[in-house]
Amino acid sequence: MRQSELFIPTLKELGADAQIPSHQLMLRAGLIRQVGAGIFSFLPLGYNVLKKIMEILREEIDAIGGQEFFLPALNPIEIWEETNRVEAMGDVMFHIKNREGLVLAPTHEEIITFHARQHIKSYRDMPQIWYQIQTKFRNEPRPKSGVLRCRQFLMKDAYSLDSSWEGLDEAYNKHYEAYKKIFDRMNLKYFIVGASSGAMGGRLSQEFMVESESGEDTCAVCDECGYSANMEIATSNVEPSGRIEPNQPLEEFPTPNAKTIDDLIVQFDLPEERLAKSVLYIVDSEPVMIFMRGNDELNESKLLSVMKTGNFRPALPEELSKITGANTGSMGPINMKTKIRMIADNRMKDANGLVSGANRDGFHYKNIDFMRDCTIDEYHDLRTINAGEKCPNCSHPLRVVNAIELGHIFKLGTKYSEALGANFLDKDGKEQPIIMGSYGIGVERIMACYLEQHHDNKGIIWMPPLQPFHVHILGLNIKNTQSVSDTCEQLLNDLKKSGFEVLYDDRDDTPGVKFNDADLIGIPVQIIVGKKNVDNGNIELKYRASGERAVIKINEAIDLVRKFYSE
Repeated sequence: MRQSELFIPTLKELGADAQIPSHQLMLRAGLIRQVGAGIFSFLPLGYNVLKKIMEILREEIDAIGGQEFFLPALNPIEIWEETNRVEAMGDVMFHIKNREGLVLAPTHEEIITFHARQHIKSYRDMPQIWYQIQTKFRNEPRPKSGVLRCRQFLMKDAYSLDSSWEGLDEAYNKHYEAYKKIFDRMNLKYFIVGASSGAMGGRLSQEFMVESESGEDTCAVCDECGYSANMEIATSNVEPSGRIEPNQPLEEFPTPNAKTIDDLIVQFDLPEERLAKSVLYIVDSEPVMIFMRGNDELNESKLLSVMKTGNFRPALPEELSKITGANTGSMGPINMKTKIRMIADNRMKDANGLVSGANRDGFHYKNIDFMRDCTIDEYHDLRTINAGEKCPNCSHPLRVVNAIELGHIFKLGTKYSEALGANFLDKDGKEQPIIMGSYGIGVERIMACYLEQHHDNKGIIWMPPLQPFHVHILGLNIKNTQSVSDTCEQLLNDLKKSGFEVLYDDRDDTPGVKFNDADLIGIPVQIIVGKKNVDNGNIELKYRASGERAVIKINEAIDLVRKFYSE
């Protein structure tokens, strides 16, 4: 391909909205252009890379028995209403204003289950792995970070259909191993974390993550034993409050100017580990009091797992006094105005010697014993961990890192098949719901994550197999030097005949412009053709990743390029 004919609009200057390396590089190297907030066009160079990513995805999912579909992005809203996900998706789902009530699919669990309901009738029809690479639409309220948070994007999503839970385990493990192969082939450094299934539901969920300062996910990582988890579910080995002796009698005391945990610590010299922070939530219209130790932060993703509903919120100020008899800073487990459900974080299990609000403004109780003075209905892991806390497996200090999600795998179970009536007859002739798994990879995210990890101050550093071209020929002063032009043409033809994809910079530009663009675009092998070398039967070979350069004989080029890619 001649660069004078290929549309590669490289840029020197960028707007202020391009904040992260991958977004900046995609714009500067002419891979993408923005159309609107969260909406991008992939230009020829960028789309060339996307096609190579999709080719690898197809190869690896086909290898585990996947069958490719192409499902509609336009869906009847009635199918989504059967699973109650219209409400769950909220404003994230695009609704089409027409007579029939259509939506743009943010994901395809419903449509896969719809087709399974049509055609899967017996256990003999399974197992199945169905997948597609399709455009998805999500009405992101704050699209940012280039292609990492878009309103329109490509996803590879696969779905497994099984007649047994053991079959689901096998399908899940197949995808787990396939994802590792995919990301290894693409030269991505990643880690795998346990994760929350969120609105997807299901029994087990894991994410494949890339550590990056640009990431919007936060993960806990142990560099010693390899433990890693999304902060939505991460745990640590922290000391519980426990019990202290002697167990003192309950005592109320005035705290007129203490509204926070820090106020109690400073004004009354109280140890943080004996303070019980009270938080009131409304869950499915019912009040629930939650107790956390000291300044521990309530993790709402963990709360979601406990409550089994996403319909919860912090209580409003006017609700606090109506339910507890006190306002913020004075609530607690004793003398509650209304009897309500009370839960506490595991760190406070059966603790005593605690301080919490007295449920009247300006007063607290001390020496509270959760076993003696009140009824805590349940204990759960509810806290968000902090960097430096001990790993739950090996007690090594945990790191808390930003990360980008590459892929996510779920054991959905029967959530969607039950909702949509996708049933089959088992070996005994009994009707059972199909057991499902869901496995997604963001296609553009792969490119963005690759660029976050593979660049320098000059530009992109492509490595096989994602490089848009194998070789970049740079012809210097070709307009005025016939020998250089002839040599470039010969190299172009010989390399193409040998099976290599070649970009030939035949533009009438200065050597400096060509060198800068070549390093920015980042094709792994550059062949620099100039008059001085050509007159001596030579050309210059440069490897983009290492910067290594060598003057070689013209007839050695094919063998050296072949050697580079074979290694």
